[in-house]
Amino acid sequence: MPKPAKYLLIGSTEAYSGKSATVLGLSHLLQQKGLDIAYGKPLGTCLNESSGNVVEEDVQFIAANLNLVENRLVPTIVALNEVTLQQRLRGEDKTDYRQSLAQQYLQAAVGNLVLLEGPGNLEEGSLFNLSLPQVAELVDAGVLLVTRYRSLLSVEALLSAKQRLGKRLIGVVINDVPVEQIQIVDTTIRPCLEQQGIAVLGTLPKSDLLRSVSVRELVHQLKAEVLCRSDRLDLMVESLAIGAMNVNAAVKYFRKGRNMAVVTGGDRIEIQQAALETSTQCLILTGQLPPPEFIKSRAEELEIPILSVDLDTLTTVEIVDRTFGQVRVHEPIKVQCIRNLMAEHFDIERLLSLLDLSPAAALP
Repeated sequence: MPKPAKYLLIGSTEAYSGKSATVLGLSHLLQQKGLDIAYGKPLGTCLNESSGNVVEEDVQFIAANLNLVENRLVPTIVALNEVTLQQRLRGEDKTDYRQSLAQQYLQAAVGNLVLLEGPGNLEEGSLFNLSLPQVAELVDAGVLLVTRYRSLLSVEALLSAKQRLGKRLIGVVINDVPVEQIQIVDTTIRPCLEQQGIAVLGTLPKSDLLRSVSVRELVHQLKAEVLCRSDRLDLMVESLAIGAMNVNAAVKYFRKGRNMAVVTGGDRIEIQQAALETSTQCLILTGQLPPPEFIKSRAEELEIPILSVDLDTLTTVEIVDRTFGQVRVHEPIKVQCIRNLMAEHFDIERLLSLLDLSPAAALP
């Protein structure tokens, strides 16, 4: 009789720490080890309702990337949105989601390991009794926490999580570590956490590519009009530059940038010209002033999209900044990048040992 599947819940100390990216990279490593995995996201947060059905986009994307068949996908129990929150707060929704989770997840356990993607932090989902600690308890899951490195104080959130999760916390991944900080993380933070019984399974260096956003996503977030090269919206933007200075200062400033989105006024023609001759992936013009024909023609030639927005510069910059902070990993180039990072910087053997799983468990 086959052994029942084990559960690993992947959570984070705060939203946008890199959970989905970690799930993508980790599941690929597990499949390479021959393990039969299933995947689910109990609390839906990235929903697409355009087709008439509510679909959890991350689940759809990860399932497609891992070639998971239907019986290797466990359903989302509840969508976290304005409507469901209001119904719950008003007492209109009295569903026992713990029971729903137990029925749908515990009975559907197939394969060697069920990977569950948790909510944004340790509290999210509490209203539905589906917070990370509650889900972990219910399905008897080990927890792998992902935290985005900000400073040495990043340790505090992990120590606090350890107090709440106890032995369920089997390890952590420290994500987005600037290259110049990797040594201090390895020599100071790692030993401190290990001493507290927290296994550091991965230290992932900061990647400009993973933090990049497509021009298409900027068009969507800014509700921009595309004035040229709508066929190049797949270009990836790694940094933001604001063209608000004189042209000589702008040229020096733009030369330091790489794969930029340049935000400038529609009337700043000399700045637009300077931006097109440097490492610019798109030009974002504010004030709804169209560029002159020669700028448009040069952008066409260089394959650089020009976007026009009905916003002031400050608002535009705020939206672009926020988009960088909430970036997703749904582009193939990012999937390959996270797989490479996890293969190089994540200790898969130690994770398997902590889960008491072995590649041999996957063999007939």
